[in-house]
Amino acid sequence: MSPMEHHRVEHHLDLTDQRIAYVDAGERSSSAPPLVLLHGGAVDKRMWHPQLEAFPGRRILVPDARGHGGSSDAEGPYRLVDDVCAFLDALGIEQVVAIGISMGGGTACDLALEHPDRVAGIVVSGTGTSEPQFSDPWAVQAFADWRAAEQGGDLQAWIDVLQRFTAGPRRTLDQVAPDVVELIGTMARDTVMNHLRLAEDGTPLPPHPPTPVGRTWERLPTVETPVLAVCGALDGEDHRRNARRLAGAVPDGRFVEVPGAAHYPNLENPGAFDHAVRAFLSSSGS
Repeated sequence: MSPMEHHRVEHHLDLTDQRIAYVDAGERSSSAPPLVLLHGGAVDKRMWHPQLEAFPGRRILVPDARGHGGSSDAEGPYRLVDDVCAFLDALGIEQVVAIGISMGGGTACDLALEHPDRVAGIVVSGTGTSEPQFSDPWAVQAFADWRAAEQGGDLQAWIDVLQRFTAGPRRTLDQVAPDVVELIGTMARDTVMNHLRLAEDGTPLPPHPPTPVGRTWERLPTVETPVLAVCGALDGEDHRRNARRLAGAVPDGRFVEVPGAAHYPNLENPGAFDHAVRAFLSSSGS
């Protein structure tokens, strides 16, 4: 087994209220703040595989959020942002650069709002804050269809709706690289198969939702950490609008659009995504 393969082994932290599965890759002895990669909803840490070797000299930590991947399900109230802090505390890490996509991007933003001393910089992709706002009919319909599929227990319909975000509003799924489509579908199916709970009559039970962080948009002017907002050029209009709004609302914000990609630019165009992150790390001193 090579050193890189060893670093990709799934590790586990058993805390008082949860079990966290994670990958620990890169340069563990580096003096630079580690990168913590936070995945989107319904998928898991596997979505970050192109980035595990993209940042030489950095330690890279990739946890599964509650109810995803190899981490445990929620048994009561929790906040995703506090889970990340508990993860860092357990590893003895004071400060990181948090990089998140979609749900993970919202969590990265929450870290800058709730625990500013823990972040040297944040990269937020495919969202704005953890309270994204949607008005575009394409997005509103997709979320409505997703909820309906979830409530009806139709796994394939639920995955099909998720894949709409993979393609974005201006492409069909067959215009997306097959390996990206397959990975998103596999992760989503595994999320349901490994974490879905059923009532006695066989109907799906909704998972415990995370407790939201409030007033995120109005608090953005207080964020002192550097912020990079990234969006795929083919992502939905609301997703891109939220990202631009985030970049413009913080004192030190910048916006980058990744060509040829929708909601998962790190998978569709990892070269451009990684370049944007490296440029941000260099220019901000993060």
